[in-house]
Amino acid sequence: MQAQEIKQRLQSLVQEASIIDPNLAKRLGEINRWVKNVKPGLLTAKPFLSLFLLQIILDADAWLKFKTLASADEQQAAINALNPTVRYWYSDLFPKWLSEHDPKFYIWKQKLMAGEFSHQDQNLIKSIAHNINQRNAGIVQRYIADLSMATDIIISSQQEKPLCIQLTSLADEYSQQKVDDWKMSLRFWGVERGLFLSYNPNVDDFVNRIVNISLHNSDHLHNGIYLKFNV
Repeated sequence: MQAQEIKQRLQSLVQEASIIDPNLAKRLGEINRWVKNVKPGLLTAKPFLSLFLLQIILDADAWLKFKTLASADEQQAAINALNPTVRYWYSDLFPKWLSEHDPKFYIWKQKLMAGEFSHQDQNLIKSIAHNINQRNAGIVQRYIADLSMATDIIISSQQEKPLCIQLTSLADEYSQQKVDDWKMSLRFWGVERGLFLSYNPNVDDFVNRIVNISLHNSDHLHNGIYLKFNV
């Protein structure tokens, strides 16, 4: 989807949502006002902003399809048919983000627009996602989860309840404040359990280790536990 198409689709989704879901319409309206004066060429030059907009368009489109089903039972059945990670996103975290005040929204909108957001873990997450998919487990990555909910990836293996994971290569002695902020964010959004995974990219086979630890904790970490783990 080209930059001009992104802007046009966002505007049309605002109109659709205004009839179907006021919370979605409000969020999309905020985003539309934020980018409406950005010229297509400048939008193309801001890849992470464009990717965020594509994600929100896809999520909004899916959400409206759920909401336009004839009954609440049909809506729930459609969501239940999704794999656990995607289901968790649409049944829990995404609607919370639509309905709740997001204290970080104003901050990260500025960073995305200024080009200050550089998703340094992007290639790592692609490798993790490939590994997880090969093991027939599920993974979801959303910029909203990353920027607002301190969650780089959401995964699930054998247990239905997915696990929210924050990845960092920050040295252990510098990570305590980030851990404290991470716990606060998860609690704010009602995330019942989480894994803060600090990794050393110089360790042999560290991607496979990350995946093993993540999937193990996805299956075994109890609710109410926010675990910090070093790889």
